[in-house]
Amino acid sequence: MTPLLIYGANGYTGRLIVEEAVKRGLKPVLAGRNRDALEAIAHANALTRRVFELEDPAEIERNLDGVRIVLNCAGPFSRTCEPLLEACLRQRVHYLDITGEIDVFALCHRTDRRARHDGVVVFPGTGFDVVPTDCLAAMLKQRLPDASHLVLAFEAGGGPSPGTARTSVEGLAKGGRARIDGELVEVPLAWKSREFVREDGSPRTAMTIPWGDVYTAFVSTGIANVETYMVMPEKTIARIRWLRHLRWLLALAPVQKFLTSKAGQIAGPDQERRARSGCQVWGEVRNAVGGEESLSLMTPNGYALTVSASLGVVDYLLANSPAGGYYTPSLLMGPEFVLKLPGVRLLDEGGG
Repeated sequence: MTPLLIYGANGYTGRLIVEEAVKRGLKPVLAGRNRDALEAIAHANALTRRVFELEDPAEIERNLDGVRIVLNCAGPFSRTCEPLLEACLRQRVHYLDITGEIDVFALCHRTDRRARHDGVVVFPGTGFDVVPTDCLAAMLKQRLPDASHLVLAFEAGGGPSPGTARTSVEGLAKGGRARIDGELVEVPLAWKSREFVREDGSPRTAMTIPWGDVYTAFVSTGIANVETYMVMPEKTIARIRWLRHLRWLLALAPVQKFLTSKAGQIAGPDQERRARSGCQVWGEVRNAVGGEESLSLMTPNGYALTVSASLGVVDYLLANSPAGGYYTPSLLMGPEFVLKLPGVRLLDEGGG
């Protein structure tokens, strides 16, 4: 049996995962739509490749023959998740991806009962979206079991990949999201802003964004109110708030096509830039009577963490046989999972 198929193996993050998988002695099958790119990577690493689109369910199922785990690295996942996930469920293949898209988490969660029945692990979000934040939320829940409000934030250096940039373009048209009293609620772009303090004591401004934890943290912890923030310069926050007036325009198909095309031209950070750009993640919880707890993590570059976290999950599934169903990082791997990844440090308090 082929242990692992990586779909989107020729993309920015997919290539990084393939490179590390080979170093670990894995022999993944490389898959995607670009025959020439896959052929080159497969030849360089003495791997096999399968070229297929995602329009024909029967074709997808044929290409999953003999596969145990699919790791989907082809974004935007709003387009690639559903057909691959359906094929995985029918073929009883574990489904993983590196999404951070709220609607994709919701789609995957709706398959929980079916996945449980068929013994299939459905685990979207095996990378920087949302492993460190989800694990931090679960650790905070342990410290304050009756927490009613959760705030998560991150500062990510190094710049986006083409796939991340394309997903962000889609997100602009959808506006913001927050979890309020247990319900997913649409809120304006840059709905709230506030400061967080880095490990070195310097303040950082941040704005709310529709990060995946708005969905997943509620599943992991049951905390009914969740806000997620990303560090941004104040001028950028002001510009994004101005875009609220143009949201109708951003949703138009020609505008989306143009912006997506531009986003696809981004090269993504090179190895040197990834090596010198780490991240800080903050988490805060409070309860109804004013009790509070806070923690923070220092992590390597988000793409480096995505590689190590995703392959950590793959290794776990190859060595274990967990019950089928929908999982978040902390529910399958435990809250301490992120602390076992290379370059991750837990700070005592959220401010450093």
